[in-house]
Amino acid sequence: MPRVKRGETARRRKKRIFKQASGFRGARKRLNRTAQEAVDKALNHAYRDRRARKREFRALWIIRINAATRLHNVSYSKFISGLNKAGIKMNRKVLSDLAISDPEAFGKLVEIANAS
Repeated sequence: MPRVKRGETARRRKKRIFKQASGFRGARKRLNRTAQEAVDKALNHAYRDRRARKREFRALWIIRINAATRLHNVSYSKFISGLNKAGIKMNRKVLSDLAISDPEAFGKLVEIANAS
């Protein structure tokens, strides 16, 4: 059985890793093992943070809505409860954007939520 020369396979693998590690500093982009560890860690963080981003944005929207409702002397939970009772279905992203871009319309929503 002839021996297998793996030069091309190893070169391709290293080239792929070094391409992913471009932009890293020092040994993390120059040394194979260190670059591999850095790339693995970076990919793990990217995977985790794509999911965390969704939680962070929802928290930001809630903070903004709460700040806007406090200007009308209503708490966030009372406001959301009032909207649900009034049958108004708006997600937090839209409510947050409305609170920033059109405070008068948001004020009317607060009044509707208070009435119900």
